[in-house]
Amino acid sequence: MGYKMNIAGLERELPLCPLTDKLDIAAFVLFGDVELTEHCAAALCERAPEHDVMITAESKGIPLVYAMSRQMGVNRYILARKSVKLYMRDVMKCQTQSITTAASQTLYIDGDDAEYMRGKRVLIVDDVISTGGSLYSIESLVEQAGGIVVGRMAILAEGDAQDRDDIIYLEKLPLFDKSGKPI
Repeated sequence: MGYKMNIAGLERELPLCPLTDKLDIAAFVLFGDVELTEHCAAALCERAPEHDVMITAESKGIPLVYAMSRQMGVNRYILARKSVKLYMRDVMKCQTQSITTAASQTLYIDGDDAEYMRGKRVLIVDDVISTGGSLYSIESLVEQAGGIVVGRMAILAEGDAQDRDDIIYLEKLPLFDKSGKPI
C-alpha cells in the first residue's frame, strides 16, 4: 500500500509503514532519487530566508542540504552527527527523539563547526518535520554554539507539524489509519 503525492513538481508513491498498531506513516526517502532531491532543493532555495550557513541532521537531510548548498553556490554546510567521529574535537551534544527512531538519540557537532556558527544566521534544513524532536535538538545545538536560527525548512510537514507557523515546507504529509486512509 502506498500514498501518491506531488512533491516539487514530481509525482512519487510513498510506501506506508506501521508506526503503531493504529497508525501508519508514509516513508519519504531521498536517498537514491537524484531528480527528486534536486527539485526539492531548488524549491526550498527559492523560499529560504537570508542565512550564512545551513545545518541538517545525519542522515536523510544530507543529500538535500548538499544540493541546496551547491545550487546556492555555497561551499559549506554543517552536519549534526549521530555519533562522535575520531576527528571531532570539543564536541557539543543534545538528546533527541524522532518519530521514526525507537530509541532516544544524541546529536553531536564538532567544535570547529560550532565556532563557525558563532554569530552567524543559521538555517535548519531537514527532509521531514513531524514531531519536531530533531528540529528542537538541532536548534539547541545552534544556540549552544552562539548561532542565530533564522529559519526552519523541510520538504514535508507531517501530522501536527502542518499547523506550525515557524517552519517553511513544500508539502503536507498526512498520517494514515491502518486501512491506508489519511487522517
